[in-house]
Amino acid sequence: MRSSRPYKSPYAAMLWSLVLPGFGQLYNREYLIGIALLVLEFLINLKSNLNLVLLDAFDGDLHSSQQLIDYSWGLFYPSLYAFAMWQAYNAAIVNNNKLEGKAVEKRTYLSGFFIGLAIGMDLGLFLHDSPFMKVSTFLDNPVLNGIMFGMLCGIMAHLVENKYYRKKQK
Repeated sequence: MRSSRPYKSPYAAMLWSLVLPGFGQLYNREYLIGIALLVLEFLINLKSNLNLVLLDAFDGDLHSSQQLIDYSWGLFYPSLYAFAMWQAYNAAIVNNNKLEGKAVEKRTYLSGFFIGLAIGMDLGLFLHDSPFMKVSTFLDNPVLNGIMFGMLCGIMAHLVENKYYRKKQK
């Protein structure tokens, strides 16, 4: 007999949300939140000029990319992005626990990483124009700087979560 709740890979769900926020939720068959995240992604992307900024940044036209970005909208994108990946990953784990008949745990996974990712990406976007970042053209780019700071803060937050918070829980 075929199960109405098929196995969902947490990593596949997270990677689908990495492609586009909301795709991981659609993969998990959470259509309402998936469509809501897709609508928010398109709205924030359009209002912040993110696609134009990315195009200019990867073409090497840093001055144009800095002039095009609308920070009042662009600073929402990292939070939406990190939330979509976190929610898709954890929803797949909950789905699999229900499928196996296990009790649903009251914990979440990779919370520190995704909180650090959102904070780091916002910091990278916000701080790219500081004098400290002018030492390199790579660091002066808002998009690449956001990605770099996001990954660094995400890894640090994950390590802190594992070392202190999770050890304290056991």
